[in-house]
Amino acid sequence: MDISPRQLVRNVFLFGSGEFVARIFSVAVVILLGHLYGVIMVGVYGLAVTVSQYLMPVIDFGLKHVGARLISRFPRSASEIVQRVQRRRYLMASAALPFVLLYAALARLPFELKIFLFAFSTIGVLYAFSLDWAAWGSENLLLAGMVKAVIPVCLLIGLLAALGFGHLLRWLVLGNLVGYVVQSWVFYVWWQRHRRRIAKPEQGVSEIAAALEWRRTSIMGMAWMANLAFNTVDILMLGVLSNPEQVGLYSAAYRIVNQLLLAYYMLTGALYPQLARQDSAQRLRMLRPRIFSALIVVGSALAFLLASFRRPLLGVVFGHPFVAAAPLLLLLAFVLPLDFLTSYLSNAYIAWSMERSVLVCAAIAAGSNIILNLATIPRFGAMAAAVNTLISYFVYLGVLVWTGSRVSSASSIADTMELPNSWL
Repeated sequence: MDISPRQLVRNVFLFGSGEFVARIFSVAVVILLGHLYGVIMVGVYGLAVTVSQYLMPVIDFGLKHVGARLISRFPRSASEIVQRVQRRRYLMASAALPFVLLYAALARLPFELKIFLFAFSTIGVLYAFSLDWAAWGSENLLLAGMVKAVIPVCLLIGLLAALGFGHLLRWLVLGNLVGYVVQSWVFYVWWQRHRRRIAKPEQGVSEIAAALEWRRTSIMGMAWMANLAFNTVDILMLGVLSNPEQVGLYSAAYRIVNQLLLAYYMLTGALYPQLARQDSAQRLRMLRPRIFSALIVVGSALAFLLASFRRPLLGVVFGHPFVAAAPLLLLLAFVLPLDFLTSYLSNAYIAWSMERSVLVCAAIAAGSNIILNLATIPRFGAMAAAVNTLISYFVYLGVLVWTGSRVSSASSIADTMELPNSWL
């Protein structure tokens, strides 16, 4: 299935509009924390948010992408898919809680902040009730995007309430709780209406049961966990191996870089359901050199702009104490063109049922990052984390490109010999 530019732009707008709103409120929370409460509070909040982010792939453990892919391919079997997927997500959520407690105990924080870290992060298990993956697979991109703004809005309301009534940590925990509950309720209402509109629902499609086998979804889950570890393990390791100030400076620099990736993640997210339906010839066209050249040019231009204005940007956005993060932002800025390439390739490979390849690539990159961090963070702090991130991106890109060359060769052979796609 070829993707028309007009349809792609429309999907990016629908999916990205809500993501854009969510990012605005998320950044507003961090900006206010930075200006009003300082570097340490930004660091602790960044740790809590990062732990919550890790709960999502643990709860999904491959089910989000596999489920979205199945709904995209078998829309009339959506009810059976949702029932099977959600049952597994509830079980995974209950298994994730001990890991949150363990990390909160290991973090180098005062006892009160440890309690906040655990309480705030634990609320993330409510993500198991969310049906965002079903809306995504159904290409209801506006809903899937807009509902993402609910939690940041509730957190911002909680922060504003704390300015008037005090007790910041309690209000942040309450705002997070309300946000997750409202988000799950919105998706539940949508699903009840969507399910009634499915004409002649099908049950028992053999491919559904096979795709949701633990052996297959666990590979997807491990691949996504490895990819997340590659992207965010630095903050978690700083929380254990360094101090909150180092976490706060690194978190500020990383958040600015992450905001510039917003529009690009809208593109890859909107592409996923359509990539999942491609045959081998269409996959080969998505790996053309001119696509990668365009990504490098755009990413490099953004990197040079960010590097040039890093000091005033940090000072205006977070406050003067965060200007100390300028050297970190200089290094992380040049992650942009590398991330453009790695995100595009990993998203495409997952959509093409190449979870094993993504798992191997992400595990190699994340492993190199973790080893480098263990060796250097205790001595050099956040600067070591930034350098190691840049190095590990080159490692990740290298193994992804090598995997892509194998896909191109296999697709060419299949086209010549007319082999079925399932052989690839």
